[in-house]
Amino acid sequence: MRSKWFNLKQEAISLRKIGNSIRDVEISLGIPRSTLSGWFKSVELTHRQKINLKNRHKENLIKAREKAIIWHNNQKINRIMDAERKADTLLLNIKSNKNIIELGLAMLYLGEGAKKSPTTSIGNSDPLILKFFLKILTNIYEIKINKIAFYLHLRSDQNPRYMKKYWSGELDVPIERFGKVSIDKRTLKTKTYSHYKGVCVINCGNVAIQRKLVYIGRKFCKKTIEDLGD
Repeated sequence: MRSKWFNLKQEAISLRKIGNSIRDVEISLGIPRSTLSGWFKSVELTHRQKINLKNRHKENLIKAREKAIIWHNNQKINRIMDAERKADTLLLNIKSNKNIIELGLAMLYLGEGAKKSPTTSIGNSDPLILKFFLKILTNIYEIKINKIAFYLHLRSDQNPRYMKKYWSGELDVPIERFGKVSIDKRTLKTKTYSHYKGVCVINCGNVAIQRKLVYIGRKFCKKTIEDLGD
């Protein structure tokens, strides 16, 4: 029994003979690939035609990958924007006050702050986190800037003077408040990424603040676990 595509067979074979791929013919004539594969068994392509088809296949793979990257990047942007919208909505429903601010700092401190030494101290590479910590120390707890010390932990290829200047500007703190710089000698043979500015430590000697923050954070965690139940 003849295929319903039989009247297009010669045209399909002619297209194949001049070097078209099976996909090209499939798209051009609307004939299923399974049918074309059977028809093209007796068609022998030249060496040049095979090379051209192979090169086209590679080019199409590259284009497909580029399109996939663009698609995934767009999807990522959409997800990020959605997360930002949800964050904005949540924050609009929270009335900021001293208790909320202090709770936020307590949770940050519970995860990032010094807890074993008798001092209130946080070290981080993110200026935003340190600005948040410093702003609360000076505004909520009314700690004077001359009572707060700043230290840097850097990699071996980072310039201490430049990094002090960078963190001084980021935190809006006099450079004179920065003490000694610690250099990680384990990094002697590795290059540091330009965006990494080391770790800055903000140290306030008032241990009472540390104790308060840790207790707030831990008790809040326990209370939340109990309130949510099983």
